[in-house]
Amino acid sequence: MPGKNDFLPIILCGGSGSRLWPLSRKSYPKQYLSFKNEFSFLQLTLKRISKLQKQISPIFICNEEHRFITAEQIRKVKVEPSAIILEPCSRNTAPAITLAAFKAISNGDDPILLVLPSDHLIKNEASLVSTIKKAAEYAQDGKLVTFGIVPNAPETKYGYIEASNPNFINQSDASKIRSFLEKPIKDKAEELIKNKSVSWNSGIFVFKASTLLKEIKNFHPEIYSFCQIAFNESKKDLDFERIAKSPFEKCPNISIDDAVMENTKLGMVIPLNADWSDIGGWKSIWENFDRDTNGNLLIGDALEFSSKNNLILSNNRLVIGLGIEELIVVETNDSILVAKKDYAEKVKELVQSLKKIDRSEYELHKKVFRPWGNFLSIEEGDLWKVKRLEVNPGASLSLQLHNHRSEHWVVVKGKANVEVNENKFILSENESCYIPSNTKHRLSNFQEKALVIIEIQTGNYLEDDDIIRFKDIYGREE
Repeated sequence: MPGKNDFLPIILCGGSGSRLWPLSRKSYPKQYLSFKNEFSFLQLTLKRISKLQKQISPIFICNEEHRFITAEQIRKVKVEPSAIILEPCSRNTAPAITLAAFKAISNGDDPILLVLPSDHLIKNEASLVSTIKKAAEYAQDGKLVTFGIVPNAPETKYGYIEASNPNFINQSDASKIRSFLEKPIKDKAEELIKNKSVSWNSGIFVFKASTLLKEIKNFHPEIYSFCQIAFNESKKDLDFERIAKSPFEKCPNISIDDAVMENTKLGMVIPLNADWSDIGGWKSIWENFDRDTNGNLLIGDALEFSSKNNLILSNNRLVIGLGIEELIVVETNDSILVAKKDYAEKVKELVQSLKKIDRSEYELHKKVFRPWGNFLSIEEGDLWKVKRLEVNPGASLSLQLHNHRSEHWVVVKGKANVEVNENKFILSENESCYIPSNTKHRLSNFQEKALVIIEIQTGNYLEDDDIIRFKDIYGREE
């Protein structure tokens, strides 16, 4: 039974992260990315809160499309979730947090919720932990607490919070909230940071589940009602909780700030000075990671000669900057972004432009993640396609067949357990097999290391919807 001061972390895994295109896309947003670190932003968030002594297993809220990516990243850092809630559609943070609150009280408890975005970078973790503990005291007293980041620059990419305490940022205690301020223009931002009562809006919250639900019901009863119905009609699916779509999609698309924090009389803001960034774009990446003596941030197979103050990121190929300054260069297997650093905030507009001209690159990678691992489209023609498949240890593809294509599998790493009709056999490295069309087949990896297969498809139709599944351990249906 949780104690009254125990935290229940609510990890928000939504969002598309389009400002970090072409690396971050709708199919694989920024919270799952890692930079110069073996851990993704989501995993760093989990490792950060592991330093809290009193915490309940977290609740995760993510898009249905990202459920297996989320589950795999959680598994890799050995975190056992209380629940992974799947949003059937995006409705911003107010409905998402309301769902989590209903889940939190579903067993009769009323824990303190620690709501955290999964895409932030916080370097001073000790300061964060102490501030969370301080915020819990106010939450236990029935307050809704948000964190105000002590500003160090006139940023235009963040919203601001004005506290009632005129010397707020020099204190350690929470203050009542006077107002929320939208992202300002440059001149206004320069004026704001001179005000000792003003801080950046972090999107981090601490409150009791019952307090949040009461205020949601007070200010937006439709969110309360639709989320309650959607949660009560949710269904268990493997390790996930599928929220009922019909009631949930009736919720307004609104943030928790707009829905509650700007209206409640219970709102408090507590200062956080912890070297924080929400990594809003490529310029934030350049600012927050170690650079060389010439101000260059090099990630992956990247080099520079006679260059200054650049971010050069290679995902696949050697990328060299020669005599360049103040640029962002990001290479992936299907797109290359070259931009002036001052244009970093316009990448989101660029992605919208790609969407308007129907370029699939705005949302899809050539590397596609599946519950069993991932595949990368290497090359293709009208009647053939080559893919690289990576199957996780202990994972299996579904038992399936294709009506229009045949496949040839070549093992390049590991051992493959193969099933073709009733025939079962093992393929080792440099061995291969042929699967004709209209043939039941399955690929599995029963080893402790990843399995890598080169798959050559041939036929008159090669799209991924040419698949009939018979058995699938992940509950997918054709």
